[in-house]
Amino acid sequence: MIGKWQATVFDCPDTDRLASFYEDILGMIRVQHDDDGWISIGDAPDRPALGFQRVADYTPPRWPSQDLPQQVHLDVRVDDLDIAEAKVLALGAVSMNSGSKAHRVYLDPAGHPFCLVSW
Repeated sequence: MIGKWQATVFDCPDTDRLASFYEDILGMIRVQHDDDGWISIGDAPDRPALGFQRVADYTPPRWPSQDLPQQVHLDVRVDDLDIAEAKVLALGAVSMNSGSKAHRVYLDPAGHPFCLVSW
């Protein structure tokens, strides 16, 4: 082993907004924040996290097109897709009206795809 997983990092135009969005969905807390706008959220400061870094000229991916590929996405496991969908939409997610009986695809407030999954 060379190292340990520290974070999955999202580029975005507004780190506070995107960190808050994922805090509400995943029940995580802010474990790191600096004056340059970097924010990490997680279960605890010594555990892997989701990181958010500000990018001035940010261009979101265009899912499902590969012209600007999705770059990264999260699968969020839920008990009930309908209930979870209502909650993520209320937080600012956008439905892509795509998926299957076991998953649905959304965009977060910065345009990154993510899926709600249930099985």
